[in-house]
Amino acid sequence: MPLHDWKREDGWGALHQFWITELARSLKRRLPAGYRAFLGTAPRLAIGDAVRRPDIGVKLHPDLRPPGHEPPTGGGGTLLEMEPDFEVAVERLDYDIVLFIEQAGWLVAAVETISPRNKDRNDSKDNYLNRYLGYLLDGVHLLLIDLLPKPHDFSFADEIAREFGLDQPKTPSPYAVSYRVGESAATGGRLLAVWRRPMTVGQPLPTIPLPLTVHEAVAVDLEATYAAAASDAYLDEP
Repeated sequence: MPLHDWKREDGWGALHQFWITELARSLKRRLPAGYRAFLGTAPRLAIGDAVRRPDIGVKLHPDLRPPGHEPPTGGGGTLLEMEPDFEVAVERLDYDIVLFIEQAGWLVAAVETISPRNKDRNDSKDNYLNRYLGYLLDGVHLLLIDLLPKPHDFSFADEIAREFGLDQPKTPSPYAVSYRVGESAATGGRLLAVWRRPMTVGQPLPTIPLPLTVHEAVAVDLEATYAAAASDAYLDEP
């Protein structure tokens, strides 16, 4: 189903709930052996806080991966098949519904779908921006999805780029952006890889990688999961 125009936000709450479920189901089918996807909750986070559980997650059982061993492969995609738009060295790298990936008790990646309350006031923008930055500063990969065009002059993707000093084009919503926190950079800091997927109302949604490690990722089919969620939420064609 093509992307709806979310200027009025009617039906967003229902779509949001169904979409999280569809994303979790899709991950269950795509994850490499040893990982699992599940629903959970996560409170607001700020820079420096311990990263807590978002609402959907993927976990690698500790007994399936001995310490020091690479995660098992099979069933997932590889980052080598979908190169990032760019990769640079950076020196600073209420409960919400998000997607959660855990490995041996540690948060590995998170998927956040932005709702109107995330950016309806300045303090909301600051709180949620700090949470998204907190993931990356703690070495957690992040997939950020924003389908809501309001406010027109604000983008969390742009704010993250500004905080890290990334020289990337403007990324107005709707969009999906995936961040991979990588190894230490020779120039200092850590490598941060970015996949940007701008979206257009009336057009199909893209596929984007969700990093699990520096070398491994799964492809997130935003179009198929969004279409299933829209059908369950009884949304008409855009």
